[in-house]
Amino acid sequence: MHLITLSFDDGFRRSCIEVARIYEQFGLKACFNVMATGVMASDKYGDVAKGDFALWNELAARGHEIMPHGYRHADKSALSFAEGRDLILRCLDVFDEKLASFERKDAVFNFPYNRTTPDLEQWLPTVVRAFRGGFAEAGLNPLPSLQMKAIRTTGFGPENCEAHLDDCIEKLMARPDGWLLYNTHGLDEEGWGPIGAKYLARLLEKLVKRDDVRLIPAAVALNAANH
Repeated sequence: MHLITLSFDDGFRRSCIEVARIYEQFGLKACFNVMATGVMASDKYGDVAKGDFALWNELAARGHEIMPHGYRHADKSALSFAEGRDLILRCLDVFDEKLASFERKDAVFNFPYNRTTPDLEQWLPTVVRAFRGGFAEAGLNPLPSLQMKAIRTTGFGPENCEAHLDDCIEKLMARPDGWLLYNTHGLDEEGWGPIGAKYLARLLEKLVKRDDVRLIPAAVALNAANH
């Protein structure tokens, strides 16, 4: 079995709505990672409209995965352990309050920039199910297990990342099994390393026809391993 998770970061409103629509065409659930401060979040794409918890609750009610990406888009590797931990806990507190379906014990925290520290990696699994951070060749991980706490990833940007994603999928399929977690952001021109909406629809259409591939959100894959 080969698992593929496309991990959409930063909560660009238009892109998230369109990604959800495309996934639903194929009976699939998407994986979105958003900042607790939502429309107030400050990052280099501050001019692109972000979603809010009204949208995140709507998408979650439709079965899509909404996971924390930080209180703000801060590089945790540039902060002290205390500062990084405080921002993560503040983020989780907001999710507890505002996302109806959220359970932090089942959550995957998705590090901005995928940059972590050894101290945060040791501490964070005491709070959440797992985290996405750090990099792996072609974003390839072993299949999920009860012991898995760290999910490694890859991505490409700032230009369109479609060719790079295709290459990572080829490398996954050359293995007998495994899990590709690919970190992308928006559609068309939104965000760092975007993919096209038409490309996404073609890709999903191709992959759902394969018996040896499952397209699955990250926390769903991990929590299935619990059982």
